[in-house]
Amino acid sequence: MSGKAMTLQECVESCLKSHAMCLDTGRYCMEQQGSHVSAAHLALLLDCAEMCQTTANSLLRHSPQHAAVCEVCARLCEACATDCDKFTSDAQMQRCAQTCRNCASSCRDMAKIRI
Repeated sequence: MSGKAMTLQECVESCLKSHAMCLDTGRYCMEQQGSHVSAAHLALLLDCAEMCQTTANSLLRHSPQHAAVCEVCARLCEACATDCDKFTSDAQMQRCAQTCRNCASSCRDMAKIRI
């Protein structure tokens, strides 16, 4: 993050962006067929989307458990980014990887903040 403190709203927005990106990428993968539609890859995209939505909801509620939720979201987003990065010449997959990495970074930062 360019040295400034993460805000709750920024993290919520990052989670919602990752949620939408993973769902969109899952649809995209189904259209592409081939290696894009492995069960493990699609499951990871859907798990990541679900966790990002859950994390955004947790933050919006100012949950006292937000740090734990953010940590899990960060780990899942990193795993999803790593998996999407395997498709090196696919622009959609690279965008998904970057979006998930951004969310992971936001969640790691938010996990350190008391809300």
